[in-house]
Amino acid sequence: MSSPLRVLFLAAEASPLVKVGGLADVAGSLPAVLRELGNDVRVVLPLHPSLRELTHGATPIARFPIPTQFGAEEACAFQLTSKRFAAPLYLIDGPPLRGSDTVYHSYVEQDFSKYIFFSRAALELTRAIDWQPALVHANDWHTAAAIYWLQTAGRSDPFFAQVATLIAIHNLPYLGDGAANALAQYGFALSDHPRLPDWARDALLPLALAHADMITTVSPTYAAEIQTPEFGCGIEELLRSRADHVRGILNGLYPAAWDPSRDKSLVARFDATTLNRRARNKRALQQQFGLVDSPAPLLGIVSRLDRQKGLDIALPALAQWTEHGGQTIVLGTGNPDLEQQYRELAARDPARVAVALKFDAQLANRIYGSADLLLMSSRYEPCGLSQMIAMRYGCIPVVRAVGGLRDSVRDVARGRGTGFVFSEATPEAIFEALRRAQALFTQTRRWQALQRRAMRQDFSWRKSARAYVAAYREAIAFHNSIHD
Repeated sequence: MSSPLRVLFLAAEASPLVKVGGLADVAGSLPAVLRELGNDVRVVLPLHPSLRELTHGATPIARFPIPTQFGAEEACAFQLTSKRFAAPLYLIDGPPLRGSDTVYHSYVEQDFSKYIFFSRAALELTRAIDWQPALVHANDWHTAAAIYWLQTAGRSDPFFAQVATLIAIHNLPYLGDGAANALAQYGFALSDHPRLPDWARDALLPLALAHADMITTVSPTYAAEIQTPEFGCGIEELLRSRADHVRGILNGLYPAAWDPSRDKSLVARFDATTLNRRARNKRALQQQFGLVDSPAPLLGIVSRLDRQKGLDIALPALAQWTEHGGQTIVLGTGNPDLEQQYRELAARDPARVAVALKFDAQLANRIYGSADLLLMSSRYEPCGLSQMIAMRYGCIPVVRAVGGLRDSVRDVARGRGTGFVFSEATPEAIFEALRRAQALFTQTRRWQALQRRAMRQDFSWRKSARAYVAAYREAIAFHNSIHD
């Protein structure tokens, strides 16, 4: 039996404590499963404004200085015990964090100082509590400075010299570029790595990617895609040069959190053996939004409304879908122009199209448990969780063959399929996939067999967590081989 690993897990957000995007779902789930496998994993988050009430009246477990070119800034750390979070959790506070009123600012340069401060403070916390990690697992650009410091200045520090590093990419286009001033403020030298483009020498995520012992992405296909010009954001050459250190590990779900047999937001609960009950949910949702009570398939969209999600491309296909009798319900917010175009789509045929421009977790679950199909027409999708959740609820995904969508949905044409997959980012390709779905929907026995296959897919975190442990051990072995 392998010995347990001590892993410091750094993230900007973690569900259910603070959630903005998909990173929160990973940081809120993966550490707990890694601990179930016997590892000592500890999570560190910034003390965001929304979390301050959790430390009200608490005494910091440690205070320590973080050096800057203008003098030291004091960091303080709180240890939080929460039934809502299943791993040891620390919150970091300090001047740059107290000066910020949100998790992420619209202008990324406003966040550089606080996240570089946080990254350095999270490392110093381990020294302050005398807990030396075997590996630091950082996520996206917000915590990338921890990796870069460990692999450069930290190599001469006896406490950190043997600490291996892993950087996880959740969404590559967010590079954290333009951070030169903040890096200089905290004493970071710019990298002279030969594969870094000049423009990326002050970009936090590329700095970590150039130096980390191991790189992971949130799906196998995305790990390959980011090494191409189409998806590589200008650093594909760097990533190709490090291909031996890149692993794609599909994100997972907590099955108990997405269970239609227990979900109280549904009018009728069901499982794979009681699919007939599901029709009550569809009728209730149609009535709630004024859609005609029709036997035609109901298509759901639960998404940010933006270009990444391809929802501009989908609009003409949805108009055709409606003309051919299909219904659509859209839940999400995002680009104002897209929001207006979806309002107009609904206004043209309110009996067949409904749009809710808001964030509503309960309504999202009702759509998963009511709609027949879920559309994900993404231009790129590192992993995606909605398609996995939809399958748990018997809602069949219609997805573009990119990233984690390709890895998690098998087209029905290939046999034993779980959804409908299209390749091109065009309205024609989307509509063709919807037409294929509509044709199969009329064959009740085959459709329910498809639903049952989808519902029985195993997207639990345990398989993914084992892959992370393997990646951790590879990173440690590589680090030891070049630093011994």
